[in-house]
Amino acid sequence: MNPVHEEFARGRARPWALEALSKGGLRAVRHPLGFVCLPLERDGGDGVCLHLWSGAFGPAASTTSGIHCHSWDLVSHVLYGQMRNVHVLVTDAGRDATHRVFEVVSSAGGDRITPTGRTVRHETGLVEVFGAGDTYTLAAGRFHSSVVPEGGEAATIALGSGRPGSRDLSLGPLDTAGHHVFRQPLDDEETALAVRLMADHLT
Repeated sequence: MNPVHEEFARGRARPWALEALSKGGLRAVRHPLGFVCLPLERDGGDGVCLHLWSGAFGPAASTTSGIHCHSWDLVSHVLYGQMRNVHVLVTDAGRDATHRVFEVVSSAGGDRITPTGRTVRHETGLVEVFGAGDTYTLAAGRFHSSVVPEGGEAATIALGSGRPGSRDLSLGPLDTAGHHVFRQPLDDEETALAVRLMADHLT
């Protein structure tokens, strides 16, 4: 079990997050999926981040959609607020397709978005609702979207464990060409605001 996951099991997620926020040296990034990401740890295909949804920050522009699947198994712990994990059922389609599947390859320089030959339709499946103190999991390769109620504030600890052979994918418009998306780092003042907002909620 990941050491951070052990903290969840012991009921210590909040103090763990507060300690991580107090260490300094963090650099937040606007994520195309609509949240602010504070990366904490990275070891090969495994990583730990804090994710923040707040109206205090303008969203990064999205060139595809919020429907995506990870190349890694997700464990997410809700620190505060409400999260909706919306499972999406994706069906291959031809002339009646509404979206194309895109491969997303991330690096320090941003995300390379490449259209695949797969076109699909989709519909909403199971909608899971989680509140503060809840932990949920999502296997690699499962299409979903993460939704916070409009105007709501929420934060999570996200643990990713890479699964060999899996790819990061996103659904987007049928005619979108391949392109590169640069991640938008927050400046020192904005990062400090993100840290302060999370710490205030946790205390």
